[in-house]
Amino acid sequence: MIGSARLLTGLAMLALAGCGAGADMRPDASPEVISSASYRHEGPTALTLYTMINNRSGAGAHTSLMINGSQRVIFDPAGTVRLRAVPERDDVLYGITPGVADFYARAHARKTYHVVIQTIEVPPEVAERALRLAVANGPVASAQCALSTAAILRQLPGFESVGSTWFPKRLMDDFEKLPGVTTTRIFENDDDDKAVAIAQYEQALIGQ
Repeated sequence: MIGSARLLTGLAMLALAGCGAGADMRPDASPEVISSASYRHEGPTALTLYTMINNRSGAGAHTSLMINGSQRVIFDPAGTVRLRAVPERDDVLYGITPGVADFYARAHARKTYHVVIQTIEVPPEVAERALRLAVANGPVASAQCALSTAAILRQLPGFESVGSTWFPKRLMDDFEKLPGVTTTRIFENDDDDKAVAIAQYEQALIGQ
């Protein structure tokens, strides 16, 4: 039984290879930089779950969570989309303006993956708790993107039905069952290398 459990864990880790940034590769912005980049979105307080789906296998490849509270951030556990204009500390991306949010989703949508975006409005106090939990979580190990995101959601009022899981698609399915969730999907045919989209976006920012 122990051998079988180890095998299942190994397969889960392999399936979740999209959650792949090493802790030593992540930027660590200073509090001053983070404060200067802070962005407060005027829309309703809300949580947005991103799930990246492999177009060939249908399996989930990555999970992240945008939190719109007193400021808007993205909890991107072991994520690999980084921009010089977007400060990051402990897997939290700051300064998520509408342009950055749109780019973040589209950078993940390409020939081999599409993105499922699920949004639910929450009371301000729930959004603030989610924000505090994300900031306090610390860096996430590779392949634990869904596990860490589910752990945050499960601590929020109204999200007790979300299960603990290693699998992004299972978390997506649990989130879909929550009342009031709206879902959109992004399909694009961009180059499979996210670095190409990132370089193009940063060049466009320089030209502004």
